[in-house]
Order: sequence, then C-alpha cells, then structure tokens
Amino acid sequence: MTKILVIDDQKSIRNTLKEILEYEGHEVALAEAAPEGIALFSSEKFDVVLCDIKMPGMDGIEALQKMMKINSEAPVVMISGHGTVDTAVDAIKKGAYDFIEKPLDLNRLLVTIRNAMERKNLVTETKVLRRKVSKTSEMIGESQAIAVVKEMIDKVAPTDARVLITGGNGTGKELVARWLHEKSNRAESPFIEVNCAAIPSELIESELFGHEKGAFTSAVKQRKGKFEQADGGTIFLDEIGDMSLAAQAKVLRALQENVISRVGSDKDIKVDVRVLAATNKNLQEEIRKGCFREDLFHRLSVIIINVPALNDRKEDIPLLTDHFNHQICKELGVAEKTFDPSAVQALQELSWTGNIREFRNVIERLIILVNGIITDREVKAYATPVW
Repeated sequence: MTKILVIDDQKSIRNTLKEILEYEGHEVALAEAAPEGIALFSSEKFDVVLCDIKMPGMDGIEALQKMMKINSEAPVVMISGHGTVDTAVDAIKKGAYDFIEKPLDLNRLLVTIRNAMERKNLVTETKVLRRKVSKTSEMIGESQAIAVVKEMIDKVAPTDARVLITGGNGTGKELVARWLHEKSNRAESPFIEVNCAAIPSELIESELFGHEKGAFTSAVKQRKGKFEQADGGTIFLDEIGDMSLAAQAKVLRALQENVISRVGSDKDIKVDVRVLAATNKNLQEEIRKGCFREDLFHRLSVIIINVPALNDRKEDIPLLTDHFNHQICKELGVAEKTFDPSAVQALQELSWTGNIREFRNVIERLIILVNGIITDREVKAYATPVW
C-alpha cells in the first residue's frame, strides 16, 4: 500500500485529498503546516508527498528543501493555486518531482502519483542491483571487535565526516573505506583510491592534484589528479603516513578550502570530495619525529576507526574459513573443501601477524595442495610457506 503525506493549510483540500486517495487504496497522513509535515516526514517513511507552496509561516519551498536534506529520494509533488512558470521551475530545481496547479485535476494527480511511485521503485531496484554487482566484499565476523567497526561504519557512512582508519597490514582498512563509501550518499559517485606509499614522493603531488602541460619534463599534456577524478565522491588516501610533507601541505589546503591547484598552475579548482585516510603507522609518533603534520592529523581524524588484528578476534576464524573456502573454490572452479573441526582449531591456535591477508593465503594454499578432508595435520604442514 502506498503511503502518502499531504501538507496543506486548507482543511477542505486536506480532507478531499484524503478521501480521494484512500478510495484509491492509498494510506494517507495529513499535516496542516510545514513544520508538522516535516516532523512526520522525518519520523515515518512515505512513498509520496503532496505539499502546498503558499502556507503561513514556513512555505512549501522551504519545507521541500528541508525534506530533501532528510531524504532526497522521496518524490515530493508541489501544489499551488498561485503557480507560475518561475515557481514551478524553482520547485523542480530544488528537488520536487512535479508541480500541479490548483484546482487539482484528479486524473493528473493520480497519474503523477503513479509515475512518482514507479520512479521510486526503479531507484530502489537500481540500488539493489548495484549492491548485487558491487565488488565490495562482505565484512565477515560476529566478534565484539568487528561488531564495533560495523556499528561505527553504519553511524558515520551517511555523513561527510572525514575518517582516519588505523590498523596493521592486512586487517582490512581498504574494505572499511569501501563500505563507508558504499553506505554513503555518495555511493553512486566515484571511489578513488590512492596508495601513497606506492607513488614516488616527486610524483605524489601530480598524482593527487594533476598537472598542466609542460609543468615538468614528462608532462606532455594536461592531466586531472585524483582529487578532481573523485569530485562528488570519495577519495581514499591509503598509507597516508608515507606522504611527503610538501604533499601533506597541499592536502591540508584541499581539506580546509575545498580547492586544489594543478602542478604548474595557480588557478584554483573547486572540488567536493569526502576524504578517507588509512595508515598502519602511529601518526602521533610520526608527528613527534617531524614526519607528519599535526594540523593535517587533526583535519583527517574527525572520526577514527581502528580495525582489529585477526589475533584479537580469533573467534571469527570459523566464519572466515567457511567464507574463504566458498570464495576461493568458486574462483578456482573446484568443489568446496571440507575443513575438519581439528583444522579450524589449529587455525585458531596460530599467530596471524599478516592478519586477514595472510589467513586468506593459507586457506588458498590448503585448498590447492590438499586432496580430501583438511585436518590439523595439513594446517600444521602448510600454514607456514617453505622458502
């Protein structure tokens, strides 16, 4: 059943719309003023909103803007007896689905509601399909340590807050960054990853901010940097503790002013980018050594998410074993292997200094090398590679 919210200061119109829409099989909620309507909109889930423009106090356009901030995907149809082309255009620009003049044409109203619902369903289906084809892996585990990370992601992802992700090599810092993006309002925009440790210090500025033709010897044409490529989306600065101080200064400016300039240019370029960063280093120690800017650290660490080491959540190893067994065997095109309980116990008794990355490698090695059931004997034989 479609749930519709009607916001109109005229009681006769509210009641007429309620009667007509309920006759058509819809569930209807009424609000006589914009603040009341916004309160209902924020507390309940509506499929379509019908909102009058001319109302005492807060008008419909202001109410529309507030509703768009709460849920930009909800179809809001503006209605008015004083409509002009300019008013209609302004409403559409601010996020309205459609604009209908009073006195309301019943047939047009019902068609508009049906079309709004179809569009809403298409948006929902698209999101489901995106999730199905997403390359972002699941975050496997039910331990308290990983539950805290998942809860933090759910809280922080819908905001634009900058996040610093800490943890050892192989713990899954990139996976956390990808989920922060996937669950954000920027999910349909680019996710651009930069491995700061893999780029030579003399090229990092060009990589991040781009360059103009002729800016340096090999700059044969203009090139957009990662910040420009991520405009409207998310940039993930992996291993940011390895970034040069000169590049840090430019990143700081980008965070402070939301502008960047390409190498070889003094022109400012406005960017709208959410910044996520990750490091396996102790940045406080790097600050004391003069290798990392304290002001950049404070800009990046609005939220800090620490990804636990596998040794701190060994109770997740049975789930991880099943997950990687299924995933790797599917990739290899072979039947899933059977892990004896003794094998899982042996895996839990090992020390995983390489964390999830090392664990996955061991599971893949066991799947490839062992015929039949995998027991603790095989784990002890193959868990450590022979050099």
